[in-house]
Amino acid sequence: MADRPQPHQIQVRPAQSRFDQVGDYKGMQVQQQQRGPSTGKILAVVTLLPVGGTLLGLAGLTLMATIIGLLCAAPLFLIFSPVLVPAAIAIGLAVTAFITSGAFGLTGLSSLSWVTNYLRRATGGVPEQLDSAKRRMADMGEYFGQKTKEVGQDIQHKAQETKRTTGYEPGRENR
Repeated sequence: MADRPQPHQIQVRPAQSRFDQVGDYKGMQVQQQQRGPSTGKILAVVTLLPVGGTLLGLAGLTLMATIIGLLCAAPLFLIFSPVLVPAAIAIGLAVTAFITSGAFGLTGLSSLSWVTNYLRRATGGVPEQLDSAKRRMADMGEYFGQKTKEVGQDIQHKAQETKRTTGYEPGRENR
C-alpha cells in the first residue's frame, strides 16, 4: 500500500461571476454605494470651484479689455499703417535673420563637434595627429625660410650683375 501513489485531492468550487453585465467589480460597487464621495474629493471640489470660477471670470474680463483696446486702436493702425507696416516688416526680417544666424551657428558647431568626435574614434587619438601636424608645419616653415633665402640671394645676385653691366647704382645720380 505504501508503494502505490496517493491520488491528489482537487477542490472544486462553484463558478462565481466576479463581473456583472456592465463590467464593474461587484465588491467595489457595493463599497461605493455604502460610503459615497470621500472627504478629500469634497474638499477638492469646494476649494477648486471658486478658484476656477474666479479664473474664468478674469479670462472673460481680459478678453473684453483686449477687444475694447483693439477697437480703440484700429483707427490709429489705419492712420499710421504706412509707417507701421514697413516697420513691422523690418523688425520681422531682423528677428528672422537673427534667429537664422543663431541656427546656422549651432549647426556649424554641432557639425564641427561631430567631425571631431568622428575623427577621434576613427584615428584613435588626436595627440598623435597634433604632433604630426606640428612637425609638418615646422618642416613647411623651414622649407619656406630656405626658399625665401634662396630667392633673396638670387635677387641680390641679379642686382649686382645688373649693376656691373650697366654701371647704375641706386641712390647715386648718373649725369
